[in-house]
Amino acid sequence: MKIIKSASLDTIDAISIDVESTFTKGLPTFTIVGMISTSISESKDRVKSALLTNGFKFPPLKITVNLSPSEINKKGTHFDLAIALQIALYEEKNIDFEDIYFFGELALDGNIKDTSSIFPIILSLAKKKLIKRVLVCTTSAEKLSNIPNIEIYSVKNLEEAILFAKSKNKENFIYEKKILEYETIAINDEVFYYETKYKDDFLDVVGQDMAKYAGLISAAGNHNIIFEGSPGCGKSMISKRLQYILAPMSLDEILEKAKLQALDYKDVDFTPIRAFRTPHHSSTKSSIFGGGSVNAKMGEIALSNNGILFFDELPHFSKSILEALREPLEDNKILISRVNSKIIYETKFIFIAAMNPCPCGNLLSSIKECRCNEIEIQRYKGRLSEPFLDRIDLYVVMNDSFNDNKNIVSSKELHQNVIKAFIKQKKRGQKELNGKLNEEDIKKYCILDDDAKEVLEKARFNYQLSFRSINKVLKVARTIADLNDNEIISKNDLLKSLNFRRR
Repeated sequence: MKIIKSASLDTIDAISIDVESTFTKGLPTFTIVGMISTSISESKDRVKSALLTNGFKFPPLKITVNLSPSEINKKGTHFDLAIALQIALYEEKNIDFEDIYFFGELALDGNIKDTSSIFPIILSLAKKKLIKRVLVCTTSAEKLSNIPNIEIYSVKNLEEAILFAKSKNKENFIYEKKILEYETIAINDEVFYYETKYKDDFLDVVGQDMAKYAGLISAAGNHNIIFEGSPGCGKSMISKRLQYILAPMSLDEILEKAKLQALDYKDVDFTPIRAFRTPHHSSTKSSIFGGGSVNAKMGEIALSNNGILFFDELPHFSKSILEALREPLEDNKILISRVNSKIIYETKFIFIAAMNPCPCGNLLSSIKECRCNEIEIQRYKGRLSEPFLDRIDLYVVMNDSFNDNKNIVSSKELHQNVIKAFIKQKKRGQKELNGKLNEEDIKKYCILDDDAKEVLEKARFNYQLSFRSINKVLKVARTIADLNDNEIISKNDLLKSLNFRRR
């Protein structure tokens, strides 16, 4: 009995599956067993049609195909190729599939198609070091070519796949890997990639020098930030441009972003531009955090990992959503528990939010008059609890005056500053950027000079800063010091950090 290797997704991780078969005398039937989904059950018709239209005889025997281990739920049309090969080669005795994995959906004419699950499955197997060689169609191979340490073979149709299986010289089917063609930085033997094209440029932002500086700090250190200001003052405009000036990405981060895109049924790209997710304030809690009645599914916060999660009109989000955000903002991960599955998602995103100062939006306006009374303003701002706001590193109040447009700055200039700060952080040996440092790393990397220590002590006493608030101030000060090219946090760095705390 020949065994052909394939795999299936279990939430976001892959499990190796053995496709095995038996051919016995009896009434001709074709059965697939092993806790299969409807998509796998339907592969019987696809496989039969693909074999018959390509001149292969379907054996007049009782055919049983088993996907092992049988106690695991399996889904996906990518099992078609492995099942078809079991039937097409059932009489061949000297074929050894060794450690090659097979993936592909079959068209009725025998052509092999890509599916959305193939890339995340193979990436997951590669990270676990379970896969060395894989056979897929050319479309799949193009995506997989960015995954290191695996050998990829590609074919166009079932006939070529059968030739591959019979061939002893498999080098003819090797897919040549591509190299990511972006700007690179090598730090401590690791390569990081970044893009120098800016779809939305900060040159378009008039005025708001303080807000642009806060955005630079946020991008350079992965800090959470809230912009408060009147409608039309540039809150969303600045937020959407931050995506293009974020820190360079490692190959692992680029592949992880592509994996999340595939799981979200989006077109996969391998650009070093981080994800930008912006759910509407009417979104349900399960769509943002992940849900599903039986199996855990990803929400917006998982899909924004290593990128940006942007909440426009922040106070209009439900209180339950805002309070539930506290855990992923603090721990950079979230556990989703369901009847059949429990899964931990990483949530190392930058949280960016925009809000008006009052329900009508004109409280801070120098032109329009606010129509809200004190009670309405308090109720509006009261939707944001103290524990939630305590997770925010930078709080920026923006005016609606555009007369301060002295510093016209481009995204390219800001990005260069971000890259310089990024290099300093990585060369210090930091695994995470400043905004995601834990308590131990804060003590190690956020070192103050004597004047800065004195200022921090006075601020702690005068502003009654909590332990978490002090850590936030230190992390922001560390990023400001990196932007100023200071090895130790100075008094000036700390004062600027304190200026961005919420009053």
